[in-house]
Amino acid sequence: MNVHNEIVIRASPKRCLQVAADVERWPQILSHYRWVRFLRKDGFATGLVEMAARRPFGPVAYPVWWASEMRVQADGPAILFRHVRGITKGMDVEWRFRAQGDGQTRVEIRHDWPRGPRWPLVGRLAAGWVIGPVFIHAIADRTLRGIKRAVESGR
Repeated sequence: MNVHNEIVIRASPKRCLQVAADVERWPQILSHYRWVRFLRKDGFATGLVEMAARRPFGPVAYPVWWASEMRVQADGPAILFRHVRGITKGMDVEWRFRAQGDGQTRVEIRHDWPRGPRWPLVGRLAAGWVIGPVFIHAIADRTLRGIKRAVESGR
């Protein structure tokens, strides 16, 4: 399963990276995040981080949860996550920040989960037909739009 989301933000890659990497602030700037907390913090945006979000379906919100090893790659610049707990265990997530000129940055999120959940017979189908497009793509899209609002408003 591979999912790709992107957005253009009117700010430098450095500023976009700073806001996106400050995951502990996400519940304050992203209404669909229930909590984000470091279980082990090795420095800014580095360590084992636990996240929980909601995926709305009309009036009903489905809760999702996972834990990831997180680190920032300054020379990318990029933010890298490796899901180590939860249904998405084994998923790699990469945020990339590329200058577009005119003070804009293209922010891309790529989710790569080659095996999907370890469910006999239906794991890959569930990842490709439901988990990726219905949950991951939708949550990542809301996350990017929220990061864009926060960056462009100066929050």
